Amino acid sequence: MKHFRSIAAVMAAAVSLTAFTACGSSTNYDRLLKKDDPVVITIWHYYNGIQQSQFDEMISEFNNTVGAEKGIIAEAFSKNSVNELSTSILASVNNDVGADPVPDIFGTYAETAYIIDNKGMLADLSQYFTDDELSGYVDEYISEGRLEQPDALKIFPIAKSTELMMVNATDWDKFAAAENVTADDLSTWEGIVTTSEKYYNYTDALTPDIPDDGKAFFGRDSIANYIVIGAMQLGHPIAADDGSGNITVTADKETFRKLWDNYYVPYVKGYFTAKSRFRSDDMKTGSIISMVCSSSAASYCPNEVTIDDDYTYPIDIQVLPVPNFEGCDPYIVQQGAGMSVIKSDPKTEYACSVFLKWFTNEDRNIEFSVNSGYLPVKKDANDIEKISSAKADINETMKDTIALAIDEINSYSLYTSPPFESSAEVRKYVEDYLTDTSAAAYEEAWGRIADGTYRDIVLVQYTNNEAFENWYADLVSGLESITGK
Repeated sequence: MKHFRSIAAVMAAAVSLTAFTACGSSTNYDRLLKKDDPVVITIWHYYNGIQQSQFDEMISEFNNTVGAEKGIIAEAFSKNSVNELSTSILASVNNDVGADPVPDIFGTYAETAYIIDNKGMLADLSQYFTDDELSGYVDEYISEGRLEQPDALKIFPIAKSTELMMVNATDWDKFAAAENVTADDLSTWEGIVTTSEKYYNYTDALTPDIPDDGKAFFGRDSIANYIVIGAMQLGHPIAADDGSGNITVTADKETFRKLWDNYYVPYVKGYFTAKSRFRSDDMKTGSIISMVCSSSAASYCPNEVTIDDDYTYPIDIQVLPVPNFEGCDPYIVQQGAGMSVIKSDPKTEYACSVFLKWFTNEDRNIEFSVNSGYLPVKKDANDIEKISSAKADINETMKDTIALAIDEINSYSLYTSPPFESSAEVRKYVEDYLTDTSAAAYEEAWGRIADGTYRDIVLVQYTNNEAFENWYADLVSGLESITGK
């Protein structure tokens, strides 16, 4: 008899829950909230500086308005960085010794959310939003949050970014006039390489008494994005569904030869570089005059170049679309962590959805996104006129950045690689491998050149077919050790 009573209780609870979840009705869920007995929701994020200040102000605004009206108190805590946030949330869900209790909401990329969802710990937010509500968000942002589950929503978009190209127009104009190059030459990766070689030779010729002292033209922040987006663009994504619901990792040889030719080779030859932590720092010191960075990092692009303590000069910045491979359909990365909600009870989950819905209200999302260097997540909010009207003090470089980023979002195919068990490890590996091998080969080759070996002879040895075959074999071996295949 006791056994049957237990079953009856579970069934009754299920019926009760169904009453609240049917059709994602906010009216039904509102009944769960009580103004005089507020529910507290904890939020973990990775914002710092102006982003954290902006987020904290919005938390206060929520608590004093909608939160007070409905009975919701939001408490936000910064975990300093995306990596630290990921480490903290995984420690909490795994009940590691010393870990904090799991939050109700946390910022996350798909790789981390995928791991937690496989533990059955992520709430499906689709039940708290109507189809009409979700249709107001950029389709690709919602699709990413479904984690390959068409009827679920496990990551909610709050602010996004993509990539674009920033050019030191002051130094570019001098070079372009002397060498008869145009911005059109920067529209493809192949064109970037050709232009970078011309720039190296141009700057080398400025000091005829000093051989082999040409300057690098280009650098990019995220090598992982170059590989992932490039491979997708070239028709052979690194990670893809094998047709049976399983994600397989492949390293197509022809694809990686193209990626190698257009990053490793020009890097070794001194046409590309990455001297500082970020390419904006390299532009500031004059080490490069162009870079690809995220739209959220554009605010760090310098307005002057400092050669040394005695020589600084102002520069203008030109914003250009991110390059693509010749003859390929344009793809661009969508990035920016979303928010996931830990599975708990309908009252808490709904309270979290109320906050997320409030946070991504058009005017509010524009304010947060632009102030923190991101793009809004709603379709109607991705309008430069609306953004300019809401942010009258926005500077011209950021205005150009946002306008171009919006244009890219609307005209390029957006892509983010599908998550799988070792997706974060694979992404980090391919990025580190290309970055580290390029830098090591450069140092070794130019060490030999400095010792007196003829430049052309040395560089051929590091960039010929044999060099690629050895490089590719080690790449594949490393990937196999991660995936076990």
